[in-house]
Amino acid sequence: MLRKDKGSRGEQTALEYLLENQLTLVERNYSCRSGEIDLIMIDRSTAAESLVFLEVRYRSTQQFGGAAASVDPAKQKKLILTARHFLKTHRQFTSRPARFDVVALSGNPEQPDLCWIRQAFQA
Repeated sequence: MLRKDKGSRGEQTALEYLLENQLTLVERNYSCRSGEIDLIMIDRSTAAESLVFLEVRYRSTQQFGGAAASVDPAKQKKLILTARHFLKTHRQFTSRPARFDVVALSGNPEQPDLCWIRQAFQA
């Protein structure tokens, strides 16, 4: 399976899981000069209805720390800059609390293990 196909499949798996867990999709693959955010969603499970910027990562093994560890400080910085750009261009979301989550997928790409890390890092 090609790397891009694994990424798309992983992103779709994450999206389906998150939709089942009271999140609503706002935008998929939002990009600007500073980077890309895989999924932007609203978490309706809390009274505040948070805006969630999600990075989806897939790794077949835990070698080198696995999927979650691959969201290193450099990647976090790009995600933060991209989220700021999104908020500047979508002002209707600025009143909501926001957070950064990571969905880490591992193992078999057909049926990966999924770990949803809420508030994976702070801006």
